[in-house]
This record gives sequence, structure tokens and C-alpha cells, in this order.
Amino acid sequence: QLQLVESGGGLVQAGDSLRLSCTASGRTSSLYNMGWFRQAPGKEREFVAAISWNGGVTRYADSNRDRFTISRENAKNTAYLQMNSLQPEDTAVYYCAASAVLTLEVGRYEYWGQGTQVTVPS
Repeated sequence: QLQLVESGGGLVQAGDSLRLSCTASGRTSSLYNMGWFRQAPGKEREFVAAISWNGGVTRYADSNRDRFTISRENAKNTAYLQMNSLQPEDTAVYYCAASAVLTLEVGRYEYWGQGTQVTVPS
């Protein structure tokens, strides 16, 4: 019913910025709350940021709230994650996800993209 595809990842140096995009297709994609998660090798998938269906409410993990910004353009069926001042600790596969509720809980998200790799060498 809902398909999500991430793009915008790559290899950048520490201190650089990236903007990830998540394009959605399918039924009523604009009505879903959107989240960004990441998973590093050997780690659990962790919450990064979330945004309500209308963009009015945002949530961030404590570790990145001062560096990352989540946004969405419903007319383009796209959610974004602007990442500034990237550090090696940010290296992970980044996933976008959709949920019927605004939540930080990974298990509450119903739809997931395939991920895009972000690499920040030390």
C-alpha cells in the first residue's frame, strides 16, 4: 500500500552535510507520520527523527537534535533529513519509515524503505 525509497546517501568527510530524501508512493502517503532511523553494523536500528503528517510536530534523538532537521513536502510525497556536521559516529544505513502514529518506537512503524548508506570516515 505504501512504498518508500531513500536517496541522497554517500561518503562525506567529517563536518560535511548531506540531505537525505524519502520518496513515497501508494495510498494516502501524505497522511502518515514519517520517521528516519539508522542502523550501524552490529547495532540495533535506532531512532533519528520523526515528523507528523502535517509537519507541525517534530521529534529528534538527543544525540542529533542540534545537527539534524527533518522536514516534508507532502505535495512532492517526499520527506527529508538534513544532516549537518556529520561525524564518524553517524555512519550507518539510514531508513525512512511511515507510521499511523507519531512515535519514536521503531516497532510502531509499519512501512520501511530499503535504506541509503551514509559513510563518514574518521
